[in-house]
Amino acid sequence: MATTYEIPTEQWAQVIEQTGSTVYKKIPVQTPGPDEVLVHVKYSGVCHTDLHARNGDWPLTRKTPLVGGHEGAGVVVAVGALVNDIKVGELAGIKWLNGSCLNCSFCQSADESLCQDALLSGYTVDGTFQEYAIAKAAHVARIPDGTDLEAVAPVLCAGITVYKGLKESAARPGQWVAIVGAGGGLGSMAIQYARAMGLRVLAIDGGEEKGRSCAQLGAEVYVDYTTSTDLVADVKRATPDGLGPHAVLLLAVQEKPFQQAAEYVRSRGSVVCIGLPAGAYLKAPVFDFVARMVSIKGSYVGGRQDTREALDFFTRGLVKVPSKTVGLSQLGEVYEMMAQGKVVGRYVVDTSR
Repeated sequence: MATTYEIPTEQWAQVIEQTGSTVYKKIPVQTPGPDEVLVHVKYSGVCHTDLHARNGDWPLTRKTPLVGGHEGAGVVVAVGALVNDIKVGELAGIKWLNGSCLNCSFCQSADESLCQDALLSGYTVDGTFQEYAIAKAAHVARIPDGTDLEAVAPVLCAGITVYKGLKESAARPGQWVAIVGAGGGLGSMAIQYARAMGLRVLAIDGGEEKGRSCAQLGAEVYVDYTTSTDLVADVKRATPDGLGPHAVLLLAVQEKPFQQAAEYVRSRGSVVCIGLPAGAYLKAPVFDFVARMVSIKGSYVGGRQDTREALDFFTRGLVKVPSKTVGLSQLGEVYEMMAQGKVVGRYVVDTSR
């Protein structure tokens, strides 16, 4: 294993200079600080969050100019003076959670994503749509030697996020989980994690192509919202006892599915919100939720322990990522397909082209 790398002074990157667009250009390669590492990013998954970052439509202060991306898999090529638990030449992943204080009550209880000083890749700090990216050493994902970096990249956000959401749902093996947005990048992984955790999957999305994809990944039932005349009734009927799913994982990027989930989840079930439609609200009748003892909760990205567990599912071959790879220079085309809802599975960009 090499212990030194020749690091260039410039690199190709996709940079958000104005809201709504990116520029493919050369920028300087940064030097890692004392507690940071520099990762030569080989591949980076493209997440719907990256589209929000480009469009600037979240109520969250965004760095400008900004290099987006937060699913980067690559090789550590430089480490800071205080870093001693990861070495040059090892494989590493850069996630949405780029760094945190490590000292607050949230960081000390495996809820690092709630840290008030959290650094967010591709939003508050530059992310992985560049050839070389920096992250705090304590938070980079440790990827086992020999792992296919192209295949593992989407696990670093999509995989970790849906795995954490399924844990938060408290659904038990044998119970039904409805995955809303099941045909997309997060949904395709959520189906597999749910199956690996012993759950039965009811997939909800639109179109025949997404239906076929969901079935191939292990969903037992598919409800197509584009052809359903009564989605709530159809989802309830899809479960054997007609009472609806025990849990709902909301990965949708529109508001309406969030309201529908409140109607079809079964009593004592849980609705877990993960998707973040810009400006959306979740509304539900208080009497109904109290009387039926339904839980509504949000689930953000996973912490370091969730990352280890999610990667373990992948390395054991229990989760595969249906993805298409394009060059980093083609990122703008991927954004447009995402905006039009035409992406099935996940897109990955190769930073070398």
